[in-house]
Amino acid sequence: MHVEFVAGFGPITRDDAAAGTFWADALGISFAEVAPGYFSTDELPGARAFARWPLAQAAQATFGRPEWPADRPVPQAWIELDVQSVQAVADAVAELRGAGHDVLVDAHDEPWGQTSARLQSPEGLLVGITYTPWMHRET
Repeated sequence: MHVEFVAGFGPITRDDAAAGTFWADALGISFAEVAPGYFSTDELPGARAFARWPLAQAAQATFGRPEWPADRPVPQAWIELDVQSVQAVADAVAELRGAGHDVLVDAHDEPWGQTSARLQSPEGLLVGITYTPWMHRET
């Protein structure tokens, strides 16, 4: 697998008001609510995307329900590692599985045009292997 760049990173939040107070008010990061409860910015230097992702939304996107499974570490953050193509996402899934890693979500097309797969690192970080077409046009 060849990772091209970090497509995005951010905290997984449980309390939206506290997250807004800390990330936006205390640290001065301007976010836009790009989906209900999902606050993101593409304007933070050094990050293609930085977003506050509610735990219920992360659970829904990963497990198809808004509750995080009790048998998995609850992630405090997410990261997306972008690869060079849609096929490279599927190839990465096969490589990761072949190495014994538990892939939580197979490669699939997201409604917004990104291809993604998800797994969890040993530390509990929610890791996406992605292909984000509009970010490749910038490189």
